[in-house]
Amino acid sequence: MKKLIIAAAFATVASAAFAAPETYSIDPSHTAASFSINHLGFSTQQGTFDKTSGSIVLDAEKKTGSVDITIDTASIDTGWDARDKHLKGEDFFNVTKYPTATFKSKNFKFDGDKLVAVDGDFTLLGVTKPLTLAVGDFKCGQHPMMKKPWCGAAATAVLKRSDFGMKAYLPAVGDEVKLTIQVEAGKQ
Repeated sequence: MKKLIIAAAFATVASAAFAAPETYSIDPSHTAASFSINHLGFSTQQGTFDKTSGSIVLDAEKKTGSVDITIDTASIDTGWDARDKHLKGEDFFNVTKYPTATFKSKNFKFDGDKLVAVDGDFTLLGVTKPLTLAVGDFKCGQHPMMKKPWCGAAATAVLKRSDFGMKAYLPAVGDEVKLTIQVEAGKQ
C-alpha cells in the first residue's frame, strides 16, 4: 500500500511538470491585422497591416496565458498607394513617430476548452486603452507540415479611433473601427 501511495504521489508531481505553459512564436507569414471603417457613409473601407510579430504563452490545463503582439503600422496596405501614404502620415497613424501598435494581455477567458476572449491593453499613437478581443476559430494541434504544436485563431474587437487621438475627418470618416487579427503561432 505504501508503494502505491508513493507511486500515486510521483505520478501527480510528474503530471504537474508536464502541464506547464507553452510559448508560441507568431508566424508572420500567416498572421495579419486588418481593419474596416465607414467612409462617408458610402462604403466600408478595409486595410491590412502586413507585418506582425510577437508571442503567445498558453497553459491549456490551467486555462491561462498571455499575448504580446506588435503590429508594424508602416506596413499598412489598403490597395491604393496614395491612400496608404496619407494613412501613414500625421493625420492618421503617424508612422514616423509611432511605428507600431501593440496588444498585450495576461487575461484569457475560456468556455470549456475553447479560448473565447482575451482582455488586454491596446496601444496606438502612444495611447494605451483596455481592449477585449473576441476569439473565434481557436484551434491548437500538430501542424501537418511544420511537425510541431501550432495554434491559430481569429480575434476581433471594435474600438474608437478618437480614443487614441486619431480624430482626422470625424465624423465623415467613421470613429468606430473593427480590428481583426488572424493569427497562427508555432511552439518555440
